[in-house]
Amino acid sequence: MGKNDLETIEFDLLLEAIVRRYGYDFRNYARASIERRVRQAMAKLHLERISELTTHLLHDPQFFQDLVANFSITVTEMFRDPQVYLALREKVIPYLATYPFIKIWHAGCATGEEVYSLAILLMEEGLLERTTIYATDFNEAALETARAGIYPIEKIKEYNENYLRAKGKCSFSSYYHAQYDSVIMNKGLKKALTIARHNLVTDQVFGEMHLIMCRNVLIYFNRELQERVFTLFDESLGHGGFLCLGTKETIRFYPMAENFTEFDPQNKIYRKRSKS
Repeated sequence: MGKNDLETIEFDLLLEAIVRRYGYDFRNYARASIERRVRQAMAKLHLERISELTTHLLHDPQFFQDLVANFSITVTEMFRDPQVYLALREKVIPYLATYPFIKIWHAGCATGEEVYSLAILLMEEGLLERTTIYATDFNEAALETARAGIYPIEKIKEYNENYLRAKGKCSFSSYYHAQYDSVIMNKGLKKALTIARHNLVTDQVFGEMHLIMCRNVLIYFNRELQERVFTLFDESLGHGGFLCLGTKETIRFYPMAENFTEFDPQNKIYRKRSKS
């Protein structure tokens, strides 16, 4: 048995140890992505074997929390892919406006920039007061940032450009106030947000939603896990509800795709078929 074979066994045992000790299941994440982060953790601790890392995480819960935070992908920005938010504004919002109360699930929300972007969009369309946005992630550190709504001020120029490209209707600066080297999102936006921990890998149906946003999360899952999550979304959406994925993601080749129409193929927005 060669070195690579032994490392494969050690890696499998690491993921199994995480499931059994802490209940987090990364076995169906894209292997290369997780392996890269394991290597980074090993390098920080100057470890030569994956089995040494396994020992650390089994006996040190805080070390595990640091490691699992590293597994979470938190690359995001305000109004990321502005054309998607423009499509939501012009094509999806008119349907949502027909409901007396609107329920939105933003799954895999990371540090919350896109959640606040959606809240701004809904405020500008006069819908935020009757909307609840459930923003979820498994990374508690990322959720704390989302709850605080505090972001680096050096990012604001880029965010403002995205906002303008999404045809924002106000001055972007009206949605935050600056404090030292940070900006703090306005409390009026936060009132509509329910930010909570939810694990797409292990947790169950979230509720009957009118819109589910899950952008640039599924690319880190293997096909088996992607199918599980699509089933979860299918069961969590009301008939006529919308599903918005990342620009490189699609539901097209999965069994539950028959329950959806391609509402806006370019922006990866799908609509659940209504009961006939």
